[in-house]
Amino acid sequence: MKVEKTAIPGVVEIYPDVFNDERGYFFESFRDTIFHNEGLPSIFRQINQVKSLKNVLRGLHYQLENPQGKLVHAIFGRIRDVAVDIRKHSPTYGQYEISQLTDKNNKMLYIPEGFAHGYIVESDLAVVEYLCTDRYVPDDQFGINWSDPDLNIPWGIATPILSAKDKKLPFLKDHKYLPNYK
Repeated sequence: MKVEKTAIPGVVEIYPDVFNDERGYFFESFRDTIFHNEGLPSIFRQINQVKSLKNVLRGLHYQLENPQGKLVHAIFGRIRDVAVDIRKHSPTYGQYEISQLTDKNNKMLYIPEGFAHGYIVESDLAVVEYLCTDRYVPDDQFGINWSDPDLNIPWGIATPILSAKDKKLPFLKDHKYLPNYK
């Protein structure tokens, strides 16, 4: 397993060693000792799986009092995954990292606490799994509008399919609830 740092400290791309043969493939997507040695969380409290159609955009979501680090992997299909640093006192506040995750490259993205997370489905269908360092708490869910002009994230689409809740999310500069740590 290869772990590569990105331009934003704490966000890392993880490339598993994939073993292919005539039967298919095998790879280890998580091992606690490797994650621990790389300074990544080795305990996850919740695993989510999401199936979405092409052009569905989910995000940009985060929790404030129960922040979640997320290990994201496209089990099927292709997504453009985005992590936005929303920690008010961070030197990379407002910056984002984009990673294409597919069932072909088997790459994973680890997004630490204090980041908003979202993705757009680029294939006809995608199944995404993500491990979370804390549990989902419905009353603690917040989000940033996907089309925030100050962030200017290149989603690759002008009119994505959004939930009613995601359509109403505020821009980062208008947000009242952001993480207050580095």
